[in-house]
Amino acid sequence: MTARILVVDDIPTNVRLLEARLMAEYFQVLTADNGPDAIRMCREGQCDLVLLDVMMPGMDGFEVCRRLKQDPSTMHLPVVMVTALDQTEDRVRGLEAGADDFLTKPVNDLALVTRVKSLVRLKMLTDDLRMRAMTGSQLAFSEPHFDDFRHNDGNRRRVVVVDDRASSYERVVDYLCEEYDVQVITNPNEALISIVGNEFDLAVVSLSMEGVDSLRLCSHLRSVEKTRNLPLLVMADMDQEQIVSRALEIGVNDYIRRPIDQQELLARSRTQIRRKHYNDCLRNSVQQTIELAVKDPLTGLHNRRYHDSHYANMFDNARRSGSGIAAIMCDIDHFKAVNDTYGHDAGDQVIREVASRITKSVREVDLASRFGGEEFVIIMPDTDVERAEKIAERIRLEVEAHPVQVAGGSKQISITMSMGVSSIDGEDDTPERLMKRADVALYTAKRNGRNRIVTELAA
Repeated sequence: MTARILVVDDIPTNVRLLEARLMAEYFQVLTADNGPDAIRMCREGQCDLVLLDVMMPGMDGFEVCRRLKQDPSTMHLPVVMVTALDQTEDRVRGLEAGADDFLTKPVNDLALVTRVKSLVRLKMLTDDLRMRAMTGSQLAFSEPHFDDFRHNDGNRRRVVVVDDRASSYERVVDYLCEEYDVQVITNPNEALISIVGNEFDLAVVSLSMEGVDSLRLCSHLRSVEKTRNLPLLVMADMDQEQIVSRALEIGVNDYIRRPIDQQELLARSRTQIRRKHYNDCLRNSVQQTIELAVKDPLTGLHNRRYHDSHYANMFDNARRSGSGIAAIMCDIDHFKAVNDTYGHDAGDQVIREVASRITKSVREVDLASRFGGEEFVIIMPDTDVERAEKIAERIRLEVEAHPVQVAGGSKQISITMSMGVSSIDGEDDTPERLMKRADVALYTAKRNGRNRIVTELAA
């Protein structure tokens, strides 16, 4: 794993020391000796993680961190504050400024490298989400809002605490309960099932449970799809440095040492929950981008792009399995007259209503798409031509029997549909030929008077 690490310190000796340690692990190291230069380098995208000294002239590390975390272009950068200060209130101040961790000088080599690798790994995941979200924005599918996570939606976040010592978990619950809804699991053997079966924003796991490998639980939580992105905060004793390092290597997000300070616990919990909310916002943006990329915005049906890709896979699967596949092409009769008489808003309402009736008439495994304009296509796997004709007739009758309400219900438009049906014909058939036969059948239906179904089989 490689990454660009920005070391910010006004003392050259400190810079050279950290630089040597990081370069030994094959990280690329950049340096800055003051806050403004560090902020500029971060905004220019020159680094992946910041090791930030607190005591600097002019702008101190707390202010630098605060500015980085308030800027949408740099808020995702991990910041580790490095300082000679060793008081709990100093750690809390750094965490409240947005820092991801707080290392004390002289910096332990193992703690430094382990923490840097862990945060770089998390940033790589965030960068991938950001890139996908930005791609959607550039394609004009959606606009990602990277600052949405700052706004509380009014719901209290849920935290689960896994600990078998009452004296320990009671104190943790007391510390957290004012801000979060806290659930305690005292039997670690039941923790995995219980956590997977619920929705939590943070899991706090003790590394000192009797007869239990807490890291195995953390590993299982990381391997299960539903909890893969759940932040994990472990509670460790002072002599568990090696276990903490191993925990970070397997994907644990953060740790806190006993005796636990309330403000530090709250600060670390807020940081992890805030980061989770930020990444959730990115994932939602990516999901919306995917949906907009493959769905028709007017009807919610799949669009032509998705049809062309997915239909080919469906056809190949049907040909290999011999299970059959059928196509129905549908077209709203005299649709131009609807637009000319009632206006395009009414025409859009007709298209939406027809799409809704198609959706209600087909199965989840069927591929229903808006092919363009007033034309629709339905691909039905594991379906022969007789079954496809029955589905087409069901849709035709549903459309004919119920006029579409427009203009707020003050007007009704009676519409009909013409349909062409075809099905796969042997191993030598192709997706293009099947669609062509359905298309020919559709135009035959229109020439023969509309509001009817025509089936076209291979010659």
